[in-house]
Amino acid sequence: MTRVTFTKYHGCENDYLFVDCTRSPLESAPAIARALSHRHRGYGSDGIICVYPPSPSVEADFRMEMYNADGSRGKMCGNGIRGFGKMVADRGLTKKQELRVETDAGIKTLTLLSTNGVIDRVSVDMGEPILDGRQIPVAADGRVLDRALEVAGRKWTVSCVSMGNPHCVTFDADPAGLKLYEIGPGFEHHPFFPEQVNTEFVRVDSPRQLTMRVWERGSGETMACGTGACAVVVAAALTGRAERKAVVKLRGGDLDIDYRSDGRVIMTGPTVEVYTATVDVDVRGDNATIRG
Repeated sequence: MTRVTFTKYHGCENDYLFVDCTRSPLESAPAIARALSHRHRGYGSDGIICVYPPSPSVEADFRMEMYNADGSRGKMCGNGIRGFGKMVADRGLTKKQELRVETDAGIKTLTLLSTNGVIDRVSVDMGEPILDGRQIPVAADGRVLDRALEVAGRKWTVSCVSMGNPHCVTFDADPAGLKLYEIGPGFEHHPFFPEQVNTEFVRVDSPRQLTMRVWERGSGETMACGTGACAVVVAAALTGRAERKAVVKLRGGDLDIDYRSDGRVIMTGPTVEVYTATVDVDVRGDNATIRG
């Protein structure tokens, strides 16, 4: 039996359960992620995020490990890393207002922003987007911008970007009317994406405002995706649909994205604590059952 204490945070309603692993690791994290994240049998989340000390020889304050709701390992989560910053500060694990967090997608720099002494927003330097097809990865060389791709019985025009995880962005349809549960899996498991993909369906409201819905690999449709919002602004700017600085409106809230002239992408958005709980989890092989 494994006792797990976690705190739930959400960023634009993209919610994760955060576990403090600074003193001891979380064993069987994929199985525990599946059990705790289940919307009906568990506590409900888009996954779990573990807070670890940085790896030896890495110049960072903390290390972030992310697991999607299906137990798969994620390299990066834009909404999740903002909750990460709020958690380590609120729990007294740091007194810094600027943090370096080691992720599977490299080191990210966080700036904690407060209102009346309460951290409620976090700005994250997401680094430069990856635009080379094989590095994203997709099954194509060079940049993939406004490329035709047949998915779910129709042709789509797509642009692909990695923000530490692969994204496919399309401006072909108003996201409000789409049945993502029918369309999303076709993108996620398309052979063009060797490591599967997160897909953003976008409407351009103005050069500085974009509206999107997202289908995330390993989680399905979520209320928001921070790395996805970054990918959307990069794709929109490079294809001439929007400016490099824009507000991205998601189902769970808004994110401010700045694709700077030096190539770095800065994401700023809210983070909210929901509750803390302690549960016992019975782990047997690849399966886990909540006991209390």
